[in-house]
Amino acid sequence: MLEIIVPALWTLFTVYIVWYCTSAKHYAPITSTEAKMLWVLHRNGVRCNAKRWREVRRIGKIIGFECECGHKHIQKRPIVSSAPALQIDAKNPMLAKLGSSKKASFERD
Repeated sequence: MLEIIVPALWTLFTVYIVWYCTSAKHYAPITSTEAKMLWVLHRNGVRCNAKRWREVRRIGKIIGFECECGHKHIQKRPIVSSAPALQIDAKNPMLAKLGSSKKASFERD
């Protein structure tokens, strides 16, 4: 009997861990500017005629927006995720302010 229960429990545990790492999500806070930009993209993408939108908040942070037309966008991200990769653009005007020695070290990479 134990030969059946133990592998079944390990299988269920493995399935749960895979689900948790890939599907479980939490709310990701965004700025008011990002929410407005997402609303403008929504309006342009679906040709929405709404003139107003409101911020969706959770625990005092903006997590999305709700459009007058009824569309609701909530920003979520996986619970287990890697940090975003840092991409440095060699043509970035900020690099010119750092000086030629710093700029040359970025361009060599």
